[in-house]
Amino acid sequence: MELGGHLSDSTMLVEACVDSVESGVAAERGGAHRLELCDNLVEGGTTPSAGTIAECRKRVSIPLYVMIRPRGGDFLYSDVEVEVMRRDIQHATQLGADGVVLGLLLPNGTVDAVRTAALARAARPLDVTFHRAIDVARDPEEALDALIAVGVDRVLTSGQASTALKGAAVIARLVRHAAGRIVILAGSGIDEKNAVAVVKRTGVQEVHVRGTSRMKSGMRYRSRRVVFRSPQKPDDYVLEVTDEARIRKIVRRLRA
Repeated sequence: MELGGHLSDSTMLVEACVDSVESGVAAERGGAHRLELCDNLVEGGTTPSAGTIAECRKRVSIPLYVMIRPRGGDFLYSDVEVEVMRRDIQHATQLGADGVVLGLLLPNGTVDAVRTAALARAARPLDVTFHRAIDVARDPEEALDALIAVGVDRVLTSGQASTALKGAAVIARLVRHAAGRIVILAGSGIDEKNAVAVVKRTGVQEVHVRGTSRMKSGMRYRSRRVVFRSPQKPDDYVLEVTDEARIRKIVRRLRA
């Protein structure tokens, strides 16, 4: 089995997860069949800018799916955040996206079927992928049934494990449970060393990969006094939000 190259009925579909226009172009040149375009992959991927979507659409010819995720962290969204997602879907559609990628859960760990359905309707006729929010749902089969009922096209999953290889048994179970009613897209930690093993163990027809290499910045002058990336330990269930009282204190002290 060769990943990449011409896609026929007998080959796998390879979706490349990218966070820049340059990476999107490289993925297409490498033989990827579809792109998932994100920003901020350090947070697991958030919605890319309008400029990034437009320029990527201009420079690649393969299908372009846009991440619709207003922030990092968990997948319990406020009404305001859902409205942001709806607007981002509208913009992605206008900018030439072929699909959108989203995921919403309720506090009890089930799929937020009502708002997922509303956003899916807003996205049509684009394809809709429910992303790895399913990997933190309380029951993957229950979540899958909800998504089938909503009419979502595919689900990206690692089988509720840290990597698709570790979660292969659960992914295989979801493939059987789906029974062709929804596409199961395997993702997380899939690379040239284990892609074939993941496919053989799961029975998926689509895989989601990063395929990145580290590249040093071209900056010659480098300041070590300031670091912009947060050194805090990641915690998906702790959100950094603006504190109105703290802002008020700062403003008052500056006025004093």
